[in-house]
Amino acid sequence: MSEQPRPGERVFLVVVDESPEMRNALHYACRRAKRTGGRVAMLYVMDPPEGQQWGSVVELMREEARQQAETVVAQHADVAVSMTGQPPSIYIREGKSRDELAKLLAEDRSISVLVLGSASDSDGPGPLVTAFTGKAGGQLRIPLTIVPGALTEAEIDAIS
Repeated sequence: MSEQPRPGERVFLVVVDESPEMRNALHYACRRAKRTGGRVAMLYVMDPPEGQQWGSVVELMREEARQQAETVVAQHADVAVSMTGQPPSIYIREGKSRDELAKLLAEDRSISVLVLGSASDSDGPGPLVTAFTGKAGGQLRIPLTIVPGALTEAEIDAIS
């Protein structure tokens, strides 16, 4: 994790993955953080290794997944720095995205807004949007902002 936020600073959390709608969520979060004097935080959740491999194989798989996670997050962190002028807080966890997100929100009270991108295809809005606008929404202690995946950067700029 990077620098701790200042007391009272708004922290906009984005769940980083490789979906196209995540880029919209990040763009929106960066714009809001910049305009409100806040900060961006990023959560990347790695899938746990599958199967019954030997211990050393599992550790190698974890190490490779961690390196991939760090590479993906670093690319998006560069975007956040260029848009906000400050490094984001970074969290990399292993497990199920929904569970790890809920744990992080319970642990880190500095996070003040969750920003998720909604898919614009026929498969639905995405598993996290579906979960947190349904029953799991009761677990949230902070506002949830959903950014439509079909918006352009100009449209996001106009509303953020």
